[in-house]
Amino acid sequence: MARGGQGTQAGEGAAAGSLRHLLSVADLGADGIAEMLRVTDSFVEVSERAIPRVPALRGKTVVSLFFEDSTRTRLSFETAAKRLSADTMTFSASTSSVKKGESLRDTVETITAMGIDAIVVRHGSAGVPWQVARWTDAAVINAGDGWHEHPTQALLDCYTIGQARAGAASDVEKVFAGLRVAIVGDVAHSRVARSNVLAFAALGAEVTLVAPPTLLPPSLAGWPVTVSHDLDAVLPGAEVVYLLRIQRERASEALLPSLREYTAGYGLTRDRSRLLRPDALVMHPGPMNRGVEIAAEVADLPCSVVTRQVANGVAVRMAVLFLLLSHPAQLEPGVAVDG
Repeated sequence: MARGGQGTQAGEGAAAGSLRHLLSVADLGADGIAEMLRVTDSFVEVSERAIPRVPALRGKTVVSLFFEDSTRTRLSFETAAKRLSADTMTFSASTSSVKKGESLRDTVETITAMGIDAIVVRHGSAGVPWQVARWTDAAVINAGDGWHEHPTQALLDCYTIGQARAGAASDVEKVFAGLRVAIVGDVAHSRVARSNVLAFAALGAEVTLVAPPTLLPPSLAGWPVTVSHDLDAVLPGAEVVYLLRIQRERASEALLPSLREYTAGYGLTRDRSRLLRPDALVMHPGPMNRGVEIAAEVADLPCSVVTRQVANGVAVRMAVLFLLLSHPAQLEPGVAVDG
């Protein structure tokens, strides 16, 4: 195994309740992540009610500004905003003035002029959410920028691990201290991998990247990780196995001889799943390529928490919107949430 460089971990971020934007997991640090997950506990309870709605953000307007296709993230944010009683607006690049040549800055300034409070932005180019934050007074949330980051996915993954292993966010630091996490697959093109490495390492986990050399970034300087090219050697010790999708739409060159060969070496097949610890968790950000990075029957095993990740995404994004737009000095469960 090779060791990646020890760079800046997400350990010195701001308190979640004092944030203006959420552009990177590094904005939070370990304490901010723990606070965000603690607030998420309250919204999980809200989501389980017969009428899963609270008036916490009544009068606020949240805009989804997506320049890339999305199902889970976009619907999750829109559901979260509606459950907080916020108004929502959805921007579609394919039916907007962008098709007529309008610049990104003009688009952002036009939307801002309508009196909105938050912009959830996804874009194919790294760094765009930071640029958007300079052009608007609204809170900006990074919903994925190129190969760079996807902070709310990392938060919901942290929450799901804490929930599965401890049952509550209050024990998250204890859960992650020394936790052995294997992130497997197309790391080079994965914004999820980058945000998860930051979050997991900040909370004290030991992260191993498992991939063929062609699917790793050219440099891992600054990544607090170890690296392996042997999945069979890593699986028996891993407590969390996080599988990444082969992102053929982002790769411009032939990085693999074939998908079949990738599956043979790095897919979580039925036979390979027998190497898992009895208490191991299997995770995936979706959408899954069943039969490529994960066998169909393995995706449906009790150790798979993929659908729980999707369910937790709404509550986590409720917490993000709530903390960015209401800035509570202290969240009292059942008080601040209920307005």
